[in-house]
This record gives sequence, structure tokens and C-alpha cells, in this order.
Amino acid sequence: MKKIGIKILLCGLALAYAGMLNAQNKEQITIESLLKEMVNRDAIARFPKSDFRLKQQSSYNRASKTPQDTVGWFDNKDNNTKETDHNFIRTEENNGQKEWVLMEDEGAGAIVRTWMPFRTANKPETDIQIKIYLDGSNRPVLEGNMLGLLNGTGLFPYPFAHKSLKSAVSFFPIPYAKSCKITTTGMPFFYQFTYQKYPIGTAVKTFSMADFNKVKPLIEQVGKTLVSPQEAKDGKEIAIEAKLDSKKQKSIELPKGNAAVRNFSIKLSDYKDPSITRSVIVKMEFDGEQTVWCPIGDFFGTGIGLNPFKGWYTTVDEDGIMSARWVMPYQKTGKITIENLSETAVNIQLKAKVGAWKWDEQSMYFNAAWRGQYPVATRPYSDWNYITLKGRGVYVGDALTVMNPVARWWGEGDEKIWVDNENFPSIFGTGTEDYYGYSWGGQSNDFYEHPFHAQPRSFVYNKLNRKTSNDKNTLGYSTETRTRSLDTMPFGSALKLDMEIWSWTDCNMGYGVGVYWYGDKNIFSNRKPDPKGALVIPPLPAGFPNQPK
Repeated sequence: MKKIGIKILLCGLALAYAGMLNAQNKEQITIESLLKEMVNRDAIARFPKSDFRLKQQSSYNRASKTPQDTVGWFDNKDNNTKETDHNFIRTEENNGQKEWVLMEDEGAGAIVRTWMPFRTANKPETDIQIKIYLDGSNRPVLEGNMLGLLNGTGLFPYPFAHKSLKSAVSFFPIPYAKSCKITTTGMPFFYQFTYQKYPIGTAVKTFSMADFNKVKPLIEQVGKTLVSPQEAKDGKEIAIEAKLDSKKQKSIELPKGNAAVRNFSIKLSDYKDPSITRSVIVKMEFDGEQTVWCPIGDFFGTGIGLNPFKGWYTTVDEDGIMSARWVMPYQKTGKITIENLSETAVNIQLKAKVGAWKWDEQSMYFNAAWRGQYPVATRPYSDWNYITLKGRGVYVGDALTVMNPVARWWGEGDEKIWVDNENFPSIFGTGTEDYYGYSWGGQSNDFYEHPFHAQPRSFVYNKLNRKTSNDKNTLGYSTETRTRSLDTMPFGSALKLDMEIWSWTDCNMGYGVGVYWYGDKNIFSNRKPDPKGALVIPPLPAGFPNQPK
């Protein structure tokens, strides 16, 4: 018995030692490594070696506990406005000062996105301080004005942090090895803190001002790269020009063997009929499986019609060129097809740059799909499923186009995201506009763009027709985009993303969303090609300004 016990002990020590060596051999996560990853498009096409999961702590209404309680689940009180509100963790006293605890995490992680709105729609000022404590220290590593620290005017420069429409948003990575706590010196309003949560044993170097100052040249370099995204220079370019008659399609075969599409663009001859961006479809096959079926407007983020904007992964130019820089790897074969579902012929120009790729066990296939529905009733309140996935993959973005038949704001609904069949969504948001990086939605109907999110259109406004009044009209089409870099959502077995349908008005709306993810070959998606649905264009209300004929 003693010999058996000794053997068990020795085996345990050996396993522990092996685990220590494995942890030591893993690349350490640092400010520098995260900044480099932020602009490494190859990285999201591989399942992350750290096997992190994205988590979020927000001011969502704590009455929301289960979908079976339809009252609490759709309760819209997602903020704190009086002392009896408790949409935060707790209050405590630090160094003689009362502080509100908004986020608390034990273990290794990295904050990768923060969002906080103006407390008053037209006043970005606040005297509340925010404090970020790391690794159990009783002194904050970061401290500053609650909005100013995170809106691009403070420590973190644009585009890592910026003033979105009536909110402060930051994507600057803040890693920590042991723990993180975020507090404010006054009652918080709405808030979201999104972070990568690492498995036990992950090597992380905690954020420090010394390291931040050391990587300032890299910060400047990465910032310039984000705001001026470049097309891949290396690789073979494939281009076609074709006239597609009604209900016809055109395909191009990609070079055979290990490779990856690195740039992809399409231009139509004209966009006079806005519905053309919904009725022209992009389809892609990799290694014999169709992984992409999506209307071009939802694939590139322009929505219905041509609404220019520039992002890190997708750009829509004023001249009609729509381009994507998602890396799309394959092992043997690939094919891109453009299909015209409309009743009239269209002329297309298509270009693709195909470069080298070394396939390994972390490599995944790029996927894009679409869901549309009209009408969508706003009463009773409901959750509208963007997508449900089963298998291993990484969710990387979406573009939502809404048709609102009334002037009042439509987007109070929260995102609810379940990962790996968890009992409660690890990401529970505070409003659709908050998910897409802005706030005070009914008043924020102007165009805006950022490398990772944008509002290409709202009401009659887009990049070519900027807002000059103080109107609060969100009638007609609104298009919102969000693409992810450090805030991608890996999943090992499943992911489900729902968005609440929560309008102030009892009416029928139209919803359409393009979704993008990477996954193994056998991944299951509940989104299937829907050519009939793509031709159902939610009609604009009668008398809408600039209504298409």
C-alpha cells in the first residue's frame, strides 16, 4: 500500500511539474502582445491558444433572471438613477471614500472593451472618478475622470478610446494576472466592461504604467494601422467583370492548395435601387462546404442602399466599391459566387487576393450568414435570435439593419449571449445602441464610424448627408455594425446570440442581420440560405423623405 501511495504521489508531482512547464512555455500575455494581436487578422482565423472566454459585467437589470419570468426578463431598467437602484455589485469604502463596485473578477484576464454613456444626453461632463484596481492592490493602477479616461481625450488615445455618439468607448487592453476591480466615486449610470477570461495557469503580465510608457511607439503604430487599413499586398489577384441577368450567378474558382482569401471586393454598376444590396448575394465554398450565404449589403455592412463607412475589416467607398479584409483560409479548394436574385440585370466587378496560409489544428473556416424577418411585432416583448451555433468556433461580428415605421426610438433591447450551454448569458447588455458602441439612441441618429463599429445610416442621415439639426427621428432604415478583434467570442461547444425586440411603440418593424464567425468544418448553424426572404424588403413608411421609387 505504501508503494502504491508513493507512486501516486510521484505521478501527481510529475503532472504538476509538467503543468508548470507547460504554463511557463506558453507565450505570456502582455499589453504588447495584445496590441499586436489587435491588428493581426490571421489571429482570429485560428482558435485562440489561450482558450479564453469573453465575459461582460454591466448594469443590466438584476430582475432579469430567467426567460420564464417574462416580466423580469424584459425589464428595461438597466441603469442606476437613485439610491434604491442596485444594478451594480456593491458599495464599499476605500481610503475613507465611498465607491461603487461595477466589476470584480478573480483570476487572470484582460479588459478589452469599456462603454459608458453621457449621464445627460448633451452634456459629456462629469466629476465622477473611475478607479481600476489590479491583482488585489489597494491602490488603483488607473484612475481618472469616468468619461475622460475612456473617450480618447485622456490616457488612451484615439482610436483605442473615443467619443462615440454620446458615449465613451475604449478598446485599449488592460491585462491582469490575479484579479481586477473597477469602482466609481459616484453612482454609476449605465456601464459595460468586457474582458477576456483565461484558464488557470495562463501566463499574464499585469498592466503597469511603466509598461504602458514603454510601448508608446507600438501604441502609435497600431493606432495608425487601425485607422488606415491596408489591403494585402502579397498573393494572387483574381478579378472578373460580368453582367448578371435576373436569377443568374457567376463563380470564380480559387487557386488550389493551402491558401487564404485576404482581400475581397465587389462593385455594382449602380445603386439607384437601394434594394439591390439585399438582392445580390455573395456565396463562398471552402473545401467543398458552403460557408457563406449573405446579401452583399449585410456582408459588407452597408445595409439597404449604398451607405459609405470605413472599418478595420470592411469598407464601403463612396464610388460603390465594397471591400472586406477577413482572412478566409482553406486547405484544398475555394470558390466565390455572386448571385442576382433581382428582376433586372446587374453589372458586377469582383476582385479577390489569395495568399499563403499554413493550415494547422487551430485553423478555422470563415462563415457568414443572414437572417431577415418582416414584420416583427414589438408587443409582446421578445428575443430575436441572430444565430445559434454548435461546435467549436469564434464569433467575430454582425451588421444589423432595422426598418422602424415610427419616429420614436426602437433599440432599447439588450443582447443576451450564451456560450457553451451556460445557464445564464455571460454577456447581458443594456440596449441595442450600447452593443453597437453609442448611446441615447433616439437622439443619436447621425452617421459615425470607428474601426470596430459604425452607424452607416439612420433616418435620412449617412456619410454623404450628415445631421445638422437636433431632431430625434429614427424613422426608416438604421444600420449598425460591430466587428471584433480582442473582443471576439470563442466557444468550445455552442453559442447563442439573441437581441431583444424592445421599442417604445407598439408597431411592426423589419429586421435583417448579417453575422460572421469562424468555425471547424463540422460546425452547425441554424441560419440557412433564404433567397425568398432576401427579396422581402421592409417598406419605408408612406411619405418618407427620399423614399425610393
